[in-house]
Amino acid sequence: MSLQSTKESFGYHFLTPPRRSTIARAALCLGAVSVLATGVDHIQQYYSDNYSTVPTIGTLFFLNFVSAVVVAVGLVAPLGRVAGRYAAAIRALFAIGGIGMAVLSLAGLFVSESSGLFGFVEHGYRTVIVLAIAAEVAAIVFLVTFLAADRTDLPRIRNGSP
Repeated sequence: MSLQSTKESFGYHFLTPPRRSTIARAALCLGAVSVLATGVDHIQQYYSDNYSTVPTIGTLFFLNFVSAVVVAVGLVAPLGRVAGRYAAAIRALFAIGGIGMAVLSLAGLFVSESSGLFGFVEHGYRTVIVLAIAAEVAAIVFLVTFLAADRTDLPRIRNGSP
């Protein structure tokens, strides 16, 4: 059995460029929705649970919402019309920004649960907190998947030669 037939028998050709493109697009859209859901969760807490009155934390919740809207729009906007050949790089930066927002939001929550953050201590995992955690984890997973699948500018290597 040759190496080529071994690769084919293990589904080596499953991730063809069209499939990888479809996966990347779906992950991008789901990542944008997840980032936006995180922001909506934060703005809901800002207004409904009076986080707006908590020094520093209230401001961070509001900024999280604004940032989530900017990142979500940047992820799905038709950047090719404005940025031309730099659109893929700019979209990747938006994806990295979304991942960073989600990771920092999770870290902030866990710090506030354990020792307090800027003098604020969160108690318990209410439904809204569980939803925020789910949205943040989803954003990380979907945007990392997008970055892994959207390798449009990487050279292909076939049969050991570029």
